[in-house]
Amino acid sequence: MAAPAISTLVILGAGGDLTSRLLLPGLASLLASTRGSDIRLIGVDRDPMTDAAWKRRVTKAFSAVDGRRIESVIESSSYLQADVTDPAALERVLAAATGRTALYFALPPAVTVLACRTLAGVDLPAGIVLAVEKPFGTDLKSATALNRLLQRLVPEEQVFRVDHFLGKSTVINLLGLRFANRIFEPLLSAQNVAHVEINIEEDLGLEGRAGYYDKAGALIDMIQSHLLLVLALATMEPPATVASEDLRGAMAQLLRATRSWKKDGTESRRARYTAGTIGRRKLPAYTSEAGVDRTRGTETLAEMTVAIDNWRWAGVPFVLRSGKAIGEPRQEVVFTFRDVPHLPTGFSGPSRQAQLRIGIKPATMSLDLVTNGFEDPFDLECDTLDANFRPSELSAYGEVLAELLEGDPTLSVRGDIAEECWRIVAPVLAAWRADRVPLDSYPAGTRGPRSWR
Repeated sequence: MAAPAISTLVILGAGGDLTSRLLLPGLASLLASTRGSDIRLIGVDRDPMTDAAWKRRVTKAFSAVDGRRIESVIESSSYLQADVTDPAALERVLAAATGRTALYFALPPAVTVLACRTLAGVDLPAGIVLAVEKPFGTDLKSATALNRLLQRLVPEEQVFRVDHFLGKSTVINLLGLRFANRIFEPLLSAQNVAHVEINIEEDLGLEGRAGYYDKAGALIDMIQSHLLLVLALATMEPPATVASEDLRGAMAQLLRATRSWKKDGTESRRARYTAGTIGRRKLPAYTSEAGVDRTRGTETLAEMTVAIDNWRWAGVPFVLRSGKAIGEPRQEVVFTFRDVPHLPTGFSGPSRQAQLRIGIKPATMSLDLVTNGFEDPFDLECDTLDANFRPSELSAYGEVLAELLEGDPTLSVRGDIAEECWRIVAPVLAAWRADRVPLDSYPAGTRGPRSWR
């Protein structure tokens, strides 16, 4: 039975970049959609701000859409100045909320932990949902400690660990393609697949995020969370239903079988961008970006290979790669098929192995078919079948907020899944900290270090 919908959304850290750049525009896209409903919005932060100034900020973030529902939410929204580490201040915030409440932690990870510790001494309203942004901890030990802290506050079903890569359109596209098509599901196994790549690359540089990114790097920021979750969706066994517990249970089972390809973590690569040009933009070297500690050795491009020790995938290498300032960015899952066991004598080619490519952004699919050549029918070549998935009417954060406000935990990262993700990357992090893997470099605007190709 579905939980009651959220009536009040409280954003802790309302004055920050995450709120203005992603949360409020995501809420606007939701309110303007068919899934939108009335919601009371309360912004909370340490700095003073009048209700009028807060409403102007919300109005600016909502400027791309309009409608009565938008106007109603702006009109009823309010701002509270509060220190989230002060129990009395948090009690005042919770007292201002009405109905079932969602408390969204748009805060730095360390401050989120302090706020949760403070909540342990506060009487929480019934049914409150705690929405926590990644990273969930800084390693396995801290992630486990954070989960134990959250369990002291509310039941697991009232914790919403946010990962916008689990937007419902992404989930449905992967699951529908795999489990509703006889042509694909029997093929996706070690018997037919040579290797798999999951690439999430972007052409953006640091974009003023040194405060967080320089301490995280590409491995923690992307692979430890986003890419491992996409891996789970792309390779897990068919769940009984797509309800939250069945779906997340299948993901957890897959991740428990996943490990670093080499136990010492050296089956990995890392690099950092130098100065370069992307389109008309000139990017400085990462180490010249404001707020970057040159001595820290933070990577902006990370790659690791994992194995899945189960019946379906034993022996297949999965290469996870993510980076910034890439000249030809891509977001895709690529299954490369094995060659046929025997090709009759007289045929030649094709020049490459056939692939199934599933695009995450944009949402596309392409499948290679080996066919007879045009000029010489015995000279085989690849033709490609292409398809586009229906785009979502919501932004990624709009989809996350829709699930949060509707009380559906399907898109929430379950606690054990967050811990498994940290366990998987732990050997690579240890190898990098011990400097057993070199830090390569690549000019911004290229596809990465030449040696990687």
